[in-house]
Amino acid sequence: MTDQTSNKMWGGRFAAGPDAIMEAINASIGFDKRMAAQDIAGSRAHAAMLAAQGIISDSDAEAIREGLLTILSEIEEGRFAFSTALEDIHMNVEARLKEVIGEPAGRLHTGRSRNDQVATDFKLWVRDQLDAFESGLIALIQALLGQAEAGADWVMPGFTHLQTAQPVTWGHHMMAYVEMFGRDLSRVRDARVRMNESPLGAAALAGTSFPIDRHMTADALGFDRPAANSLDAVSDRDFALEFLGAASICAMHLSRFAEELVIWSSAQFRFVALSDRFSTGSSIMPQKKNPDAAELIRAKVGRIFGANTALMMVMKGLPLTYSKDMQEDKEQVFDAADNLMLALAAMEGMVRDMTGNRENLAAAAGSGFSTATDLADWLVRVLGLPFRDAHHVTGSLVAMAEAKGCDLPDLTLEQMQSVHNDITQDVFGVLGVENSVNSRMSYGGTAPEQVRGQIARWKGLLG
Repeated sequence: MTDQTSNKMWGGRFAAGPDAIMEAINASIGFDKRMAAQDIAGSRAHAAMLAAQGIISDSDAEAIREGLLTILSEIEEGRFAFSTALEDIHMNVEARLKEVIGEPAGRLHTGRSRNDQVATDFKLWVRDQLDAFESGLIALIQALLGQAEAGADWVMPGFTHLQTAQPVTWGHHMMAYVEMFGRDLSRVRDARVRMNESPLGAAALAGTSFPIDRHMTADALGFDRPAANSLDAVSDRDFALEFLGAASICAMHLSRFAEELVIWSSAQFRFVALSDRFSTGSSIMPQKKNPDAAELIRAKVGRIFGANTALMMVMKGLPLTYSKDMQEDKEQVFDAADNLMLALAAMEGMVRDMTGNRENLAAAAGSGFSTATDLADWLVRVLGLPFRDAHHVTGSLVAMAEAKGCDLPDLTLEQMQSVHNDITQDVFGVLGVENSVNSRMSYGGTAPEQVRGQIARWKGLLG
């Protein structure tokens, strides 16, 4: 026997030699036990089909069914002893099934392989996550709709380059995120439709000579159809990549909103107050109320992006069909799913609980020459100036107001006429922020009437 203490190749981490290292790198039970319910569901469907096709006896199928239900209960109750030596969830369940029911357990694996078994389990798990993803998005969209409805006519500054641009409404800003998360919702639903094909029965890679009924197992597991090519069925991980792709885009949207909430809740802005449930204090500064939930959501995007990149790198060079590399497909997806659902739930809670400061929003909406574009539009519409000329006149008036330390509505008519003689008193009717937002009646615009129309449309879409 080799003295491992002198073997520099193995180092000090593994004292038991190459066998221990191989067991450690080969085993996946530490993470794929999360798929226990999906594994047992797939095995139950497979056993029922084998009996229906006369491949195993009804009595064996019934023993398998009852044994699998017993094992599921043991796992759910925390009484199941997972073994690293048995590598994965599939072999752990099968070994325990033999202990529970004896010889019939050996017939369960007829007509299938671990290759199609793991593909089926993983696809079922990801499908469950897509369903949870959809529910989380709907809840967040509903929270945003509530905020939009409450503040459909609240004025606030709209920004470009984080500089005051034009007045908008609070409701309009909330509805922008409804549109973002609505696209996420459509991606989730689209991905679910595309991935809903069953790999079960593809066996190792070439199908099986047993007279199995793949349509029966697909239907039992809620798939729309069996996957049409056995080679592709066992090697496809597009469904996981699509999940991570949709999760990455959604996480980016969550991060953008989180960034705004961090800014808006600061002492310099005071646009919103976040609830105590989603804030923390400082250990040394008693006045602090930190938007930690928003900051953590902003950081989660790194983990989710990382998972997406990691799985792309795992899959990019693999020939058909199955390679052991594909065992590395799950941990990233599990981590991304956990963090996505946590971020969605936290954002929903923050949105439902947050309070917009209408007074501060309105004050900020009227600063920074936010109605300059309205002035330029008035010069075009009323005086007939070409827009470029109107832009130049408006710029001169902005410079004048800036030099005097006031905003556009604070200039006198005489001061305005010193820049362009034809300006009349009527111009002041478009310089107020309320008038500005009410005038933006184009479809999708910020006018409260348009905002309320979009809220109603989304309520109808969600049912």
